[in-house]
Amino acid sequence: MRGSEWILHEPSSGEAHPARGPHVRLYQPMPLDRPMPRDYTPADSLLIQLDHALRTVFGRPHVTERQDPADGLPEAELSDAERDHVARLMRINHSGEVCAQALYQGQALTARLPGVRDSMARAAAEENDHLDWCERRVHELGGRLSLLNPLFYAGSFVIGAVAGLAGDKWSLGFVAETERQVERHLDEHLAEVPAADARTHAVLEQMKVDEIGHATKAVEAGAAALPAPIRDAMRLTAKVMTTTVYRV
Repeated sequence: MRGSEWILHEPSSGEAHPARGPHVRLYQPMPLDRPMPRDYTPADSLLIQLDHALRTVFGRPHVTERQDPADGLPEAELSDAERDHVARLMRINHSGEVCAQALYQGQALTARLPGVRDSMARAAAEENDHLDWCERRVHELGGRLSLLNPLFYAGSFVIGAVAGLAGDKWSLGFVAETERQVERHLDEHLAEVPAADARTHAVLEQMKVDEIGHATKAVEAGAAALPAPIRDAMRLTAKVMTTTVYRV
């Protein structure tokens, strides 16, 4: 991390890793020494948001240079029931990352301070890694992604934009609380994944490290503590989402 920039991993080069499996991984280096362009017309901003949404829900998102934590680890011998269960858990995590992308994009759109906007955009870039890792693991286990992802993206984008309009300290507070709840959610999944499944454990453990880092940075940037009713509503919403995505 340089200065006050909110990013945990800096790209070392602009070269892409070779494509692995059925997916083509797209790498987009983030130039930290140059300010992010912000002189967009409303039409430009709309097209950028539309492109990001389509990449997140239907395409291949831009990711950083980081290697998939599961690379090089052996595939575990799981029963059909275990593979199905883990694939569904990772589908939940994938949908959660779809929501995270939409939240960050909505917040970045309405954030007032340039530094907060840039922080949201950079955090979203790292969350794209999680999106990619989860999708790969779902397919490796023979599962499929949730059919409800477009709906979740749209709803989360609106929530993020509203949080941004409430003010930067509340927007950052929303990030911090979201990441804390995701951390607890990942702990629950880690306890359910068979110990022999090193590949899934590696992905979830790295995601947990990143989420803790995002929450810490949000607090350091001035996040306000959210009122208890809002935290409870967030937990209830997450419960509905996870229960639905496990099945659909």
